[in-house]
Amino acid sequence: MPTNNNVNKKNAPPLVTRTRRRRSPEASRENILAAAEAILTARGPLDLKLTEVAGQAGVATATVLHHFGSIDGVQTALMERMVTRLAERVIAITEAASPDEPASLEGANALFDAFEEQGAARLAAWMVMTGEARRLSVVRRAVDDVVALTLAHLKTPPPRAAIEELILASITIALGAGLFGSTLSTLLGRPPGSARQAALAVLAARVAEMGMG
Repeated sequence: MPTNNNVNKKNAPPLVTRTRRRRSPEASRENILAAAEAILTARGPLDLKLTEVAGQAGVATATVLHHFGSIDGVQTALMERMVTRLAERVIAITEAASPDEPASLEGANALFDAFEEQGAARLAAWMVMTGEARRLSVVRRAVDDVVALTLAHLKTPPPRAAIEELILASITIALGAGLFGSTLSTLLGRPPGSARQAALAVLAARVAEMGMG
């Protein structure tokens, strides 16, 4: 008697049982933000869309909405994450330096790294150009933290306003270099990294004028 191999196939158990991994809310948020940062770095802020982020993170769009409310919420949280990490890096550099040594430009280099390589400059510029600069309030808090630490760390610190001015100049220059530095260097026939080197020279001169160099 022939055997029908199709009999009861519908009722047969699956060959492999896959268990969906459950993340904590914090881990789920971090997974989504890491996916958003990967898209930002590779393709720019215009591709930071709900479906793109969800697909990159391997979750449903409903999961992204549950944690962030909207794609605007993802973008804001991503900016806050990147700025907070940058501030922590600058603070760590400041704390590791001796109060008796002249100020270095390591913190400025950290700014250039963030704005040139991680897409932070493009995301910040895009927020400003779309009328969403209010979502950059985390920058104010980060600057306050860096200024307070710098004033406490230096043996003979300059006035607070001078430190704020230096940080303002550093961020503005680093943003410009992150957005246009590479393109302008190429147009002017200059080698890669020329914009950063020129900008660092300007900042070094300002540091020296402040008596910190």
